[in-house]
Amino acid sequence: MKTYEGDILHVYNKSIARYGIFKDFTNSQRFIDVLDYYNNKEPHKSFSNFLIANPDFSCPSLLYNKNSSLVKFISYCIMPDHYHLVIKILEDNLLSKYISDVENSFTKYFNFKFDRKGPLWQSSYKYVKIKTNEQLLHVTRYVHLNPTTSFLVEKPEDWIFSSYKSFITDKSYLDYATEISIKEPLHYKKFVEDQIDYQRKLKMIKKLIFD
Repeated sequence: MKTYEGDILHVYNKSIARYGIFKDFTNSQRFIDVLDYYNNKEPHKSFSNFLIANPDFSCPSLLYNKNSSLVKFISYCIMPDHYHLVIKILEDNLLSKYISDVENSFTKYFNFKFDRKGPLWQSSYKYVKIKTNEQLLHVTRYVHLNPTTSFLVEKPEDWIFSSYKSFITDKSYLDYATEISIKEPLHYKKFVEDQIDYQRKLKMIKKLIFD
């Protein structure tokens, strides 16, 4: 499917066989660094070659885009075996290449690091187009509650590889994220955390039904 400037999407993918590709801190940071590096309309070399000349590179934040960005990150969460990205398209029809560059780069890094071969992702990435502000709020809440829903942490802000902490501590980010209608960190925190128990129960019900 084609994507166009201004589209807001929930993009996600899982590792093959639910393999814990992001359980390691350095692997998660590497994925975020790759997401940042390839989010660039300017010609670029591979991330691994870039690191040869810039070995100390580390993405400071995904949430503030550059002038050359292909997408604007609205929210994200990197889980042990999958990822969620809520993004706004800034360039027509470049999403597929962007995600392909990211996933292929991470696969090469992971396979080399762990001396393995073969695919790393369960399938091609998927996305859902977000059509309303209400839908966007609910999707960001779902994304931010992933770590607590899976009982990885008690508080969603304790999950390092997520945008949630910025939402509830950095008023300037909510001002910058014009797509998000809730502008007070405490109001957004309440909006999200009031649903922790419900989302956990919903996941348990689904597990009972489908497992």
